[in-house]
Amino acid sequence: MRGRLASIGSEETLLSEGWNLVLTEPGACAVPHDIPLSAPVITAEVPGTVAAALENAGLFDRENPEQLDTKDAWYVSRLFDAQPGEAILRFEGLATLCHVFLNGQEILSSESMFTLHEIPVTLSGGDELALCFRALAPRLAEPGPRARWRPQMISPQGLKNVRTTLLGHMPGWCPEIHAVGPWRPITLVRRDVVSIDNVSVRAVLEADGTGRLSVSLHADVENPDLLLRCGEVQQAFEKVAEGHYSAILRLTDVEAWWPHTHGVPRLYDYSILIDGVEHSLGRTGFRRIELDRGADGEDFALRINGDRVFCRGAVWTTADIVRLPGARADYEPFLRLAAEAGMNMIRIGGTMAYETPEFFQLCDELGLLVWQDFMFANFDYPKNDKSFTAHVHAEVEEFLHRVQGSPCLAMLCGGSEIYQQAAMFGLPTEFWTGPITDEIIPAIAARVRPDVPYVPNSPSGGSMPFASNAGVTHYYGVGAYMRPLEDARRANLRFAAESLAFSHVPQQRILQRHLDVPPVHSPLWKARVPRDRGSSWDFEDVRDFYLAELYGHDPARLRRENREHYLDLSRAVTGEVVEATFAEWRRKGSPCNGALVWTLQDLLPGPGWGVIDSTGEPKPVWYALRRAFRPVQVIVTDEGTNGLDVHVINETMHSLQLDLELVCLQRGRQHVVSGGRILTLGPRSSQTFAGTDLFGAFFDTTYAFRFGPPSHDVVVARLRLPDGGPVVADAFHFPLGRAKAFHDPEIIVSASHQGSDGWVVDLSADRLAQSVHLEINGYRPEDDWFHLAPGAPKRIRLHRLPGTEDDDDPSGEVTSLGSSRSFTF
Repeated sequence: MRGRLASIGSEETLLSEGWNLVLTEPGACAVPHDIPLSAPVITAEVPGTVAAALENAGLFDRENPEQLDTKDAWYVSRLFDAQPGEAILRFEGLATLCHVFLNGQEILSSESMFTLHEIPVTLSGGDELALCFRALAPRLAEPGPRARWRPQMISPQGLKNVRTTLLGHMPGWCPEIHAVGPWRPITLVRRDVVSIDNVSVRAVLEADGTGRLSVSLHADVENPDLLLRCGEVQQAFEKVAEGHYSAILRLTDVEAWWPHTHGVPRLYDYSILIDGVEHSLGRTGFRRIELDRGADGEDFALRINGDRVFCRGAVWTTADIVRLPGARADYEPFLRLAAEAGMNMIRIGGTMAYETPEFFQLCDELGLLVWQDFMFANFDYPKNDKSFTAHVHAEVEEFLHRVQGSPCLAMLCGGSEIYQQAAMFGLPTEFWTGPITDEIIPAIAARVRPDVPYVPNSPSGGSMPFASNAGVTHYYGVGAYMRPLEDARRANLRFAAESLAFSHVPQQRILQRHLDVPPVHSPLWKARVPRDRGSSWDFEDVRDFYLAELYGHDPARLRRENREHYLDLSRAVTGEVVEATFAEWRRKGSPCNGALVWTLQDLLPGPGWGVIDSTGEPKPVWYALRRAFRPVQVIVTDEGTNGLDVHVINETMHSLQLDLELVCLQRGRQHVVSGGRILTLGPRSSQTFAGTDLFGAFFDTTYAFRFGPPSHDVVVARLRLPDGGPVVADAFHFPLGRAKAFHDPEIIVSASHQGSDGWVVDLSADRLAQSVHLEINGYRPEDDWFHLAPGAPKRIRLHRLPGTEDDDDPSGEVTSLGSSRSFTF
């Protein structure tokens, strides 16, 4: 039986309450009876972790974690409500070395965090269920097969021999909070007279637009009356072998599932009728996904339903580093913010952990593609260990069965940076590969999810695995390697499964609540700044490099003399960098087919990699990504003596009529030259215009010829709805640099309630205002840290924050970079 689809016709009871947790020394207790009666007892929840139970009891501090892999952890519960009789105990995830006892007798020994176990038992009433999670540290210290390389970012090296998450074992960016405990549900299952298991589902969009839903299953009774239902269509099951049945249902003219940036993520309910009783299997969608490697085999692009899709998004970490939760309520705030930002892909990397079907169901609904790494990263994994290989087979097959109906699953990847590690140690090509990622996983994936492309490792595909001009890469040229912004074009990027890592500074109110210490120099601040282990620099140094490049300030001097201005520039600069970089990657003619930023969310509050703080608050860079990821977009690129190119993009499924405007301003307000065009943009199309074509005459838009003093300091491109309608996208170019375009604008701001649309803020400025920031009590603005040009009033919707009452009117202030004034409302 596999996953949730195995429970049709069964009664399930979640064993979530009534658990006690006891910590003992390693090996001190062999069986539950050995636990001392005097041992301290802590109330625990399942699913959950030891860290979460201790934290709830006030005995664990996630900001100063104690080591949890040096103790044995015992979870004990009395099943007082369970009736006597035959049953199955289902354990969906035990982290990591676990022995399970029923009434003192061992019924299970598990050595993988990622495998599911179903154990038939006979209950007598009031049974005692005990789980012992053995200390992992002694096992990790044992010598294993000799490795050909040793990754520096992960410690200890013994993790390569044990199937557990690497979260908590990556010093430099991840708090050392170890995953210990029943992190996934424990369920008591009782069979009905008719029960269904081994349910396999496959939803396919055929070339002619027909949706084909194939379902096979095992039934434990002879010739049951089985029907498959999807939408308004039903299909009877046919017997294909003893106890095995299958049905193929076709829906003509089906509405395809699309990522939300390109269409509607249409889902269909489907169910099985057993003797006339309907049992829901959930929802699925029909789509076709292909990996396009190009004529030369070096490209890397996803085609969804035949169309190339520019994939953009971020790498998922976890909804909570202490609890490692898997419920919809835990995932939803982060995934909704991802969709709101215009992301259409989330990657679960090989250094994290598998998420639950609820994660994928949400992504199905939100129209978010999922790139799924299997949980292998950096190490030289064992090749001839039969027990290890068996764990790999089990975890891969079980994961794929759990998500077999999800249309969001778009890419399967054998692991992260294994090839790269070997290559960077100077090993030849034949050392990079291994049977796990190159043989075992792809064989299972081809059988269970043949509709999803597979790549053996990320990065891979070029002369070196990390080469950016072929295959999939992890691009940090702009970012960690402090290359100029022009490197985004020079790298000739095809697809980045990771990119653009910075130490992103949160909003000031988050710092005041969670990290109210002097920035940069406080040890508490520095502990939250990510770094590559062993390096002489950290990602705050990276951010400071671009602060100096874009704004001309000495960061060390600025933070000493004007800390508040330093923090505001730090908040703005990473957003400016990502907007400029994605503009280069999304322009017409770019070879780039997608890029994911590292990472979506932080693990602790502070200046981490995440574009969303661990509290769920979007950072300033999130708003920049929201602008960079607009499906209807205008982009300007500096082409030197060729002038300024204006690129317009329509990724939607509709044809759009838009007005394109281009204007150059002197001192941020005086109109120098302008031009425009009425456009009709077809679905999934883009166009490029030379700025001079829009003006109708030569003008040194980029100030490349320098025939005299500069006549303007900013160029503004806008896409409007017809007849002077609202601006749907804008872009800014600073020919003299951003620092030369700082002004002291007068900003007019007002708030009003617009009925069902809720509260909005209207803003206008008499001259260019850079990085306009709204600080609003009780509300989150739809946009923030944006540029505001004269002649283009901006309306921003406000989202009420949790805890804000309906009758709490918004109030706050508006500021902009380069000006000391604030405007209250």
